[in-house]
Amino acid sequence: MSPSDNQRLFVGVPLPEAVRVELIAYLETALGGRLPGRAVPARNWHLTLRFLGATDAGRRAGLVDGLRGIRADAFDLSFGGLGAFPRPARAAVLWVGVDRGASELRALAAGIEEAARRVGFKPEEKAFSPHLTLSRLHPPADVRREIASAAPFAGSMRVEAFSLFRSHLGGGPARYEELERLALAARG
Repeated sequence: MSPSDNQRLFVGVPLPEAVRVELIAYLETALGGRLPGRAVPARNWHLTLRFLGATDAGRRAGLVDGLRGIRADAFDLSFGGLGAFPRPARAAVLWVGVDRGASELRALAAGIEEAARRVGFKPEEKAFSPHLTLSRLHPPADVRREIASAAPFAGSMRVEAFSLFRSHLGGGPARYEELERLALAARG
């Protein structure tokens, strides 16, 4: 298999369309619809659980088997305020955080990390931080004013599944293709 046969993959939680619509309205109110930096298109919004990068077919099959073995219950999630990585005074990423459901996302991400390591992915270097990326800033910029002036996003959703996505690059913004949807257990 040649390197060109590799697929650029990540695991994440897709957003329901209703949450996308609510988040667009929130950003219009909170920031006048103008995100600093390069905005992530609304159709691409998701909660990343693990970026995998270039992945060959064999490793992908093993990963999918591992993901299918994750046992976790569905849960409710609510969003919170805006934040930035690495810090608001010199932000490279502007995001909206997760309040309720953050511990469940961390546990799910830990299971995915374990499945990824079992098929040979290198350990994730950074600790998992539940968030939804809104924009990327190159060069980094000061977004303290935007963060301080914006009320928290009151959106919420039920997380009933997570997905393996393929990222298609080139010809404009990335396009994400859902390859596998993996259901979480319904609570009793």
